[in-house]
Amino acid sequence: MIEGITQTKETQTALSTADAITLLKNGNERFINNNPIHRDFSAQVQQTSSGQFPFASVVSCIDSRIPTEIIFDQGIGDIFNARIAGNFVNKDILGSLEFACKLAGSKVIVIMGHTSCGAVKGACDHAELGNLTGMLAKISPALNLVKTEEGVDRSSANLSFVNEVAVENVKLHMDKLKQESPVLNEMIENDEVALVGAMYDVSTGKVHFI
Repeated sequence: MIEGITQTKETQTALSTADAITLLKNGNERFINNNPIHRDFSAQVQQTSSGQFPFASVVSCIDSRIPTEIIFDQGIGDIFNARIAGNFVNKDILGSLEFACKLAGSKVIVIMGHTSCGAVKGACDHAELGNLTGMLAKISPALNLVKTEEGVDRSSANLSFVNEVAVENVKLHMDKLKQESPVLNEMIENDEVALVGAMYDVSTGKVHFI
């Protein structure tokens, strides 16, 4: 396992699912320590022009504070990204992940939420606005998974509650992925692909794996 290279079919194939997770963890450590690997992105554009072999697929929020390649210190051609407010999975994202893993060889799927998530706050407040209403409904089931004592504020004003809901939302959609994609579930069971949850802390840059 060599870090900082442009992935090829051979290097991607040689990685285990555990290696892929380690690459992400090591990259995040470099990010928070402000010690990124120097990459020639112009060279990587050329190196990936005839094909791509990403080792990871990340479902994350559209939040502008979470540029996936940067927080994991990865280069061009390393990560498939599916970004949607509230980092949930639906049929389109599941289909994209099936392509990424079954056809393109990705070794790990990360479903990553984050602290202070605006989409989760909207779900907590039962916000309604155009198409946003239906989107937030996909996050709302996570609200019921967080149990609180009577009288505890369950709105967006309670950031601790919001962050707990964000964690449950990640877990919920990890389960949904396995239930609704037989293709990916079989790959996970055969250790061809790892499925991990994560939470990104917007105040520290640290990714906490679940």
